[in-house]
Amino acid sequence: MNPNKKRLARRSMAFVLAGGRGSRLRELTDRRVKPAVYFGGKTRIIDFALSNALNSGIRKMAIATQYKAHSLIRHCQRGWNFFRAERNEFLDILPASQRTDEAMWYRGTADAVAQNIDIIDSYGVDYVLILAGDHIYKMDYEKMIEHHVDSGADVTIGCLTVPRAEASAFGVMAIDEKDVITSFLEKPKDPPGTPDNPDVTLASMGIYVFRWDFLRDLLQRDADDPSSSHDFGNDLIPDIVKNGKAQAHRFEKSCVRSSTEATAYWRDVGTVDAFWKANIDLTNFAPELDLWDRDWPIWTYSESVPPAKFIHDEENRRGSAVSSLVSGGCIVSGTEIRESLLFTQVHTNSFSSLERAVVLPYVYVSRHARLKDVVIDRGVHIPEGLVVGEDPEEDAKWFRVSDGGVTLITQAMLDKRAEAL
Repeated sequence: MNPNKKRLARRSMAFVLAGGRGSRLRELTDRRVKPAVYFGGKTRIIDFALSNALNSGIRKMAIATQYKAHSLIRHCQRGWNFFRAERNEFLDILPASQRTDEAMWYRGTADAVAQNIDIIDSYGVDYVLILAGDHIYKMDYEKMIEHHVDSGADVTIGCLTVPRAEASAFGVMAIDEKDVITSFLEKPKDPPGTPDNPDVTLASMGIYVFRWDFLRDLLQRDADDPSSSHDFGNDLIPDIVKNGKAQAHRFEKSCVRSSTEATAYWRDVGTVDAFWKANIDLTNFAPELDLWDRDWPIWTYSESVPPAKFIHDEENRRGSAVSSLVSGGCIVSGTEIRESLLFTQVHTNSFSSLERAVVLPYVYVSRHARLKDVVIDRGVHIPEGLVVGEDPEEDAKWFRVSDGGVTLITQAMLDKRAEAL
């Protein structure tokens, strides 16, 4: 390695954009922003971006929040409070707080960074890594920063390789033979192929690397432009592609995979169906995402709870879990659980069954309940005898049934149902 590039991560900061609601998750984001939504039994979605940064050697981070940020802020205070300023480490929470104008909240992703220029200046960094806080993946960001330095680009953009037939849902890149971006297209009907494979397209991951001095000047010019929407994807990136040098960085060059992970894993769990499937996929014999990889751990807040407990061993009343993930503090009392994921402190009772269920923390399942293909929000009390997943029309009267047939259950829905019955 060139001596001038050593410790690039130490000369960089991660700026995580975590202000968007994520409305496609429906009622799951009624009380929390999308990056604060639970995932995988213990973690929150934002833990993946933060863990990637930490594991990559980055010790300076900031999180810009806006929509219903309390749950996210509390999680970061509890689970990410180990940074020490005396070691030149930081994790700052930057809520939209009208710092530059009493009438101005964050107007876009670029504006969220621009309003905090003075704070980033105080970090004394050479490079800024802009991250979305709402995707599930494992990635060594330092490799991407190295690529940025080697290429001499004004911006380096993290890109997924996706089939052309699926690329119309993304912002995509047309590139040359050296992966220099020649055009940036937002959700095109006919996405371009790549020089090495006309059947695939490079789609933006919403991850950008800049030299801070370059980005600082760019943000200040954009802030003064009344015609701008102050967004990286809509304004800043197209301008650099046209007038500067934008480099594509393919995810497969820096994705982190254990010996059990055959493919580069990245998921946008932005819909109820996608969220349910990504969680249920973890119950597979060899899941595509390895959460057990000790070389690249996903850090999070871990509650102090007792081990999970399974009780009763009688016919039709046996506490059991098959092909499932059961977190600490759970009590499975005479319940049959299959292909399901239970978060912390879920209590289930006798003669009930859960099949392909994603059950968020502190849910209580009463006796004789039968639940299949469901997502149950935090703190829900499932009443005795409730049956969900067997009659879609009946389920749709009371709950949110997705296009894929997954039923989302919240306490407010159950309360309305109880009032009606």
